[in-house]
Amino acid sequence: MRQWTKRQWAVAAGGTAAALVVLGIPTVLIPNTLFIREMEPTWWSYPVWAAAAVLSGLLLATYVRTGPAPQNGAAPDGTRPDRRGLGGTVLTWFAIGCPVCNKLVLLAVGASGALNWFAPLQPLLALAGLALLAAALRTRLRTAASCEVRPRSRA
Repeated sequence: MRQWTKRQWAVAAGGTAAALVVLGIPTVLIPNTLFIREMEPTWWSYPVWAAAAVLSGLLLATYVRTGPAPQNGAAPDGTRPDRRGLGGTVLTWFAIGCPVCNKLVLLAVGASGALNWFAPLQPLLALAGLALLAAALRTRLRTAASCEVRPRSRA
């Protein structure tokens, strides 16, 4: 990341801010009138929310192209986007959300299941989500460092 451009750092900052809003509004960690939270957030929800937002912003910045565009539209090194970042963000969203406010959880296990089964699993979901985001970021940074794409020189 020491070699990142100003554009990559700007995307990282913007991605972090966007992730804070996208995760914070529906989970009501940012108070709003669009959503209602039946239970107060746990103490660990705020640090997990912030960490997930920072990791998401940094991960987004790894997708910023720094060199010329490839001719055929494919990635220069033949890689595909890493899906762990999306999985980590989704797990984090489930972890910091209200267990009885989440319609998917209520449909799957009911209200008593949400409180007795799902709520105790939320810290584990938070750890798993952050681990996936960190693994995706580490993979992207390692790939960028080991497979640097240089523009062709016109000799």
